[in-house]
Amino acid sequence: MARETLQTALEARAAPMALARDEGKGRLRCLACGHRCLIPEGRAGICKVRFNRGGTLYGPWGYVAALQDDPIEKKPFYHALPGSMATSFGMLGCDFHCGYCQNWLTSQALRDEQALAPIRPIEARAIVDHARHVGALSVTSTYNEPLITSEWAVEVFREARAARLTTAYVSNGNSTDEVIAYLRPWLDLCKIDLKGFDDKRYRALGGTLQNVLDGIARAQRAGFWVEVVTLVVPGFNDSDEELRAIAGFLVELSPDIPWHVTAFHPDYRMSDRGATPVATLMRARTFGQAAGLRYVYAGNLPGRVGDGENTRCPQCGELLIERRGFRVLRQRLERGQCARCRAPIPGFWEPRAAEAPARVRETRIGSP
Repeated sequence: MARETLQTALEARAAPMALARDEGKGRLRCLACGHRCLIPEGRAGICKVRFNRGGTLYGPWGYVAALQDDPIEKKPFYHALPGSMATSFGMLGCDFHCGYCQNWLTSQALRDEQALAPIRPIEARAIVDHARHVGALSVTSTYNEPLITSEWAVEVFREARAARLTTAYVSNGNSTDEVIAYLRPWLDLCKIDLKGFDDKRYRALGGTLQNVLDGIARAQRAGFWVEVVTLVVPGFNDSDEELRAIAGFLVELSPDIPWHVTAFHPDYRMSDRGATPVATLMRARTFGQAAGLRYVYAGNLPGRVGDGENTRCPQCGELLIERRGFRVLRQRLERGQCARCRAPIPGFWEPRAAEAPARVRETRIGSP
C-alpha cells in the first residue's frame, strides 16, 4: 500500500479522540503521550496518527495492523499469568523513532517509505472473540506505541473485561497523567521499556529520559502490574555506570519490580554493531541484584543465561518458575506464594474473575 494511500485509509477510519483539550484559536492539545502536541487545524501530532480536523482531534479506530497470539512471556511478562497465551493487537504509529525498533514496519509506517504495513478493519468485539476462541487469558496492545491509540485500546478492553480477560500494554512509558487516568479503570498490566539512563540518547530516540522515569512511576502508582525491560545495546547503553543507574532508579521505586535485561540483535537502522554478548547481560543482571532488585531476568538468549530466565523465591531460594525462552517448564507457585516457605511473590497470578463496574465508563479527559 503506497504511503499516500495508507494515510488516506487511516484518516477514513479515524474517530474523535477523548484525550484532547481545546486550547482556543482552533488548536487542540493532545494528552495521549508526553509530547503533549499543540495541534493546529489540518495538522497532525508527532505520532502522525492523531490530527486536528475541524476543531476535533481524530485518531486511530477500528482496525489492526497486526493480530497474533503469543506466550505472555514474549511480551515479556514473567510475573503475570505464567504459561498462558496473550492475544496481541497493534495499530500504526509511534511517538518515538528508535533506530533499532523491531516493530518498525508498524511503528514507523508513516515516517519511513519502506515501512508499509497493511491495515485490517475489525471490531473490538472480534478481537476479544478471537482471544476467547484460542484460549488466551489476556489481550495486549503492542507492536506500535499503545499510548497514542489508547481510545481504541479502551474500546477493546471494555469487551475484554466483560469476557473476564486480563488487559495489557507494551509501552515506551512516555505517558501523561491524563492518559494514565483514562486507562486506569481498564488496564491491568504494563510493560515499559527503559531504553537507557542518558537524556541525550533518549532525545535521539524521540523522547526524554525524565518523562519515561515519571511514566514508570505513574504506572506503578495507578496500580498496574509493571515490569520494565532494557534492551542492552552494545555501545549505546551498556556501560557499567548506565546499567547501575537504571537498577538504582528501579529499586528506589520498588525492589519487587521485575527488570528484564534483554539482548539486542542488529535490526532496522542499527546494523553497525553486533549482538549483545551473554556476558553483558549477566553483568547487567549482577548490577540489578547488587542494587537490591529481587527479580532480574536475562532475555532473548534462551538456555544461555544460566538461572537468568527463572523465578526464585527471594526468601528461601526455591525455584518457583523454570523457563527456557518463552516456555514455562515448571511452576511451583501456590496462590501467589512460594510452595516451600509460603513467602508472597508479587505479581498478577490469577485470571480476572469479574467485569469492571459500569461507573468507570464515565471517565472524562481533557476538561480545563
